[in-house]
Amino acid sequence: MNTFLISYEVPIRLGVFAACLGLMSTWEVLAPRRELQIDKTLRWKNNLLLTLLNSLLIRMVFPAAAVGAAAFAGERGIGLFNIAPLPLPAGILLSVLALDFALYLQHRLFHAVPLLWRLHRMHHADLDVDVTTGTRFHPLEVLLSMLIKFAVILLAGLPALGVLIFEIVLNAASMFNHGNVRVRQDIERIARSIVVTPDMHRVHHSIDRAETNSNFGFCLSWWDRILGTYKAQPASGHQAMTLGIDQFRSPRDLRLDRMLLQPLAAGTRSGEPLQAGR
Repeated sequence: MNTFLISYEVPIRLGVFAACLGLMSTWEVLAPRRELQIDKTLRWKNNLLLTLLNSLLIRMVFPAAAVGAAAFAGERGIGLFNIAPLPLPAGILLSVLALDFALYLQHRLFHAVPLLWRLHRMHHADLDVDVTTGTRFHPLEVLLSMLIKFAVILLAGLPALGVLIFEIVLNAASMFNHGNVRVRQDIERIARSIVVTPDMHRVHHSIDRAETNSNFGFCLSWWDRILGTYKAQPASGHQAMTLGIDQFRSPRDLRLDRMLLQPLAAGTRSGEPLQAGR
């Protein structure tokens, strides 16, 4: 099975990505949550070029990616759940929970450590938030994130199928919770008790540092609630709130070349403290 998963991971994930992009972009046109402030063509072209660059980079540096790491661990009996095996459904569930929690902790770390914030702030520097923001991450952050996933996979001995399912869920969830889409409020309230919704995650993209340092979850909303980083709504409301960070407010900063160079720019103030306010 592991050989099959490694062989077909790329077409499976590419198909899910294309389907989610098509669904979310259509939803954004039919029921937008906010009026966009920046030319959509400029943002989409550069955000999707960055997504392509990151995908190629990951495959060049880690050809088998996270699924390959899980298969490697399984073949050699590395990790807790390869030493004490679990039924596959339990292994899949634990894969989703463990990796989602690990990425929540990673996300907080990338806000708390100034050097790591220099990489992550490119994600926050998008002046609008929509489906393409969900794939807009600096290549160095993507590589570091993959190494963190490897560590969790190898230590826990997560099954390859569970890792593949998580990677698919994560990609879809990121595109969903960054979507500029309107969700009926009664449905949204129920949904955010389990998953991160667009309204919940949009708070995290506020220019207000107290709001930026909240709602760190990727898939499940539980971690923010349990660990005290949950904020229900932005102080200014979703229509009036300002997105992005103070430092990069020019449309020129949305170009691919300038995004890649953002970690070299001075200043860490917007990502510094989980302790301090604005």
